[in-house]
Amino acid sequence: MRHFLSTADWSREDLDGLLELAVRLKREHRERGAIDLLRGRTLGLIFHKPSLRTRVSFEIAMTHLGGASIYITDVEIGLGKREAVEDVARVLSRYVDAVMIRTFAHRNAVDLAAHATVPVINGLTDLLHPCQIGADLLTVIENGRALDGLKVAWIGDGNNVAHSWIEATLAYAIDLRLAIPEGYDPEPAIVDRARREGRGKVTVTRDPNEAAAGADVLYSDVWASMGQEEEREKRLGDFKRYQINAALLGRAARHAIVLHCLPAHRGEEITNDVIEGAQSRVFDEAENRLHFQKALLARLVGGI
Repeated sequence: MRHFLSTADWSREDLDGLLELAVRLKREHRERGAIDLLRGRTLGLIFHKPSLRTRVSFEIAMTHLGGASIYITDVEIGLGKREAVEDVARVLSRYVDAVMIRTFAHRNAVDLAAHATVPVINGLTDLLHPCQIGADLLTVIENGRALDGLKVAWIGDGNNVAHSWIEATLAYAIDLRLAIPEGYDPEPAIVDRARREGRGKVTVTRDPNEAAAGADVLYSDVWASMGQEEEREKRLGDFKRYQINAALLGRAARHAIVLHCLPAHRGEEITNDVIEGAQSRVFDEAENRLHFQKALLARLVGGI
């Protein structure tokens, strides 16, 4: 049984195939509309964390492919509390053709996959966000940049999206520079594996200007993610130098694009003029969540 918990579990060839399929499905939908590839199939969507993009993109992805989806919150499940994870996995496997989980602890996704007999997709955990990276890589490709040799400047927290960018360097020769304030570094084990086994290069610096110099992509995320609200005031002070603004964008390559996984706190991690500027691809990137996830579902459930 194939799952999608991390891009690190998929080979470069597999990821290339997913991205190529996403490009094709995006083009074909615009030319022909919905298809019946997943007619009669159902995707279960488990949400411990609410979301705009994750829910809507997965539901629409199933609709475009001719299937259906069902939205499930922890009120119905009580995962690991009201009902054991292994029991939830076995029951859902009798009802649906795949499961997407958006949760806090990464262990929830891992344990669900270990006991499910249908594909399990990581829609986000506190550790990783592989579906977001799929959309990001698709956006880069659409903007005419090769993934090998790509220079990416991550500005901000060493969080789940940063971890997934680090894992992308396992498959692609990406020069990833992460400008992160002290105390917020990414997980050492993820960085160490990428440096040991990866095709790319991972550098952690305290200087946003150093990271941004000559970059093809500038990337940011909120300074305080869901579940970190009590840290917000401290983080505002710690991250105040780590903002994507016009001055920082000016240090990047002239052709550079700006990405952000959204939601954005305009005026904090990114300025309004940049997110609305000519080099922003933030909303193309958000749309591409749909197309990458369609490719993922077509591959995992539809077998193409």
